[in-house]
Amino acid sequence: MSVKFGTSGLRGLSVDLMGRTTAIYVTAFAQYLLSTGRAVQGSKIYVGLDFRDSSPSIAQTAMQALHQAGLTPVNCGTVPTPALAYHAMKNASASLMVTGSHIPADRNGIKFYRPDGEIDKADENDIVTRAAEISAATSATETSILVFENRMNAVEDQFYIRNQSILAPGALAGLRVGVYQHSTVARDILLKVLSFYGAKTTALGRSESFIPVDTEAVSEQTLALLKIWAASKDYDVFVSADGDGDRPLVADENGKPVRGDIVGLLTAEFLKAQTIVTPVTSNSSIEKEVSAKVIRTRVGSPYVIAGMNEASAENPKGIMGFEANGGVLTASNFVLASGELSPLPTRDCFLPILAVLNFSKGNGKPLSQSLAQRNFSAADGDRLENFPLEDSAALMMYLKASPENLSTYLKDIGTVSSASNIDGLRITLTDGSIIHYRPSGNAPELRCYTEAKSEAAARDLLKRGLAAAARFRIR
Repeated sequence: MSVKFGTSGLRGLSVDLMGRTTAIYVTAFAQYLLSTGRAVQGSKIYVGLDFRDSSPSIAQTAMQALHQAGLTPVNCGTVPTPALAYHAMKNASASLMVTGSHIPADRNGIKFYRPDGEIDKADENDIVTRAAEISAATSATETSILVFENRMNAVEDQFYIRNQSILAPGALAGLRVGVYQHSTVARDILLKVLSFYGAKTTALGRSESFIPVDTEAVSEQTLALLKIWAASKDYDVFVSADGDGDRPLVADENGKPVRGDIVGLLTAEFLKAQTIVTPVTSNSSIEKEVSAKVIRTRVGSPYVIAGMNEASAENPKGIMGFEANGGVLTASNFVLASGELSPLPTRDCFLPILAVLNFSKGNGKPLSQSLAQRNFSAADGDRLENFPLEDSAALMMYLKASPENLSTYLKDIGTVSSASNIDGLRITLTDGSIIHYRPSGNAPELRCYTEAKSEAAARDLLKRGLAAAARFRIR
């Protein structure tokens, strides 16, 4: 089977995932739940999906597979991933979300959740092993259409109530927010939540066809739209999310996106977190900006969750995590303005959006000015699309083979001071700048992250780093 687990769930081409492949992996998930006691015969399993063309068919196949395995699928419809996970956890049930998140429309995926949150890497291995055994033993799946209980409204209502406890009533009164709706399943409830806090919201760019929005490597098309809307001077801030609503996109009044790791850091400050868990790709200035303990991990929510679990064993208070894409996870209860926020150990776009808007409104000045006053390292990031996994592997093998290879590769970019291979290869140059290559775990892409003394320098380093990788590929 050509699909595989990446940094967050199963991913692959839609044509490869539909039908038998989905049935096999969902059956494996069902067997895993039953064998570990996380479900019993008849247990409800909540199923959500995004707006991709392939998602309804994949979700129907998934629900049929759960039914055939003796479980009770509940159709939650097109809801944000954090809303689905929250609802399932509150009901002590497992769940799965059919979504490709931010990746191109011809791809899709499935995210799996235990009753207590996302599956971890050990769970993934168990499911993969079972899937291989099922694949070898079966050749076909049933295709009859069954109708299952629908709970979309209940899921969204419960998540809406959760988000009413984050800020004080009226905290965003008068703030002019442009909400780029595109095709994210978060688009309607996001408007509703912001309006609840008094923000003056305007829906922008709603689309009936799927648009992949990557909050970590914002596309030129998205940047162009933000610039057009910002030119009107009608907005104080812009917000959006990726396809399944677990990654936030926040842009200032000029349409300039705020980096996801800065969004995460501002959220940590808002929560008064005592422990922050974040991947090695997040901004290196985080440790300088907070008094909290900072734990670095590999990229991917399973690694962040594992780090939060380890921290919880030592001290269960004040633990949160975030990724460079801005998705925020919580492992502790946090007492906030309007109540106590219970843990949600999966990526969520709503909490960080509200935290940043509260930061902007509270400072009483444009978001761009508030951020400029902070001592964040300048950073940038992008990706080479259609970069085969084989090419990424070859590049990593070459760069890690010897110091000479690395120096030769970077001779026109800078001199190597040190390198870390926690996840991909993160290279610190003698001038203190950083260039980090990381092959995507679930798509034919090579990601590159940079840090430097200025935005222009970070952008230039990124441009040269991507160009070097492209030249390596075609040799």
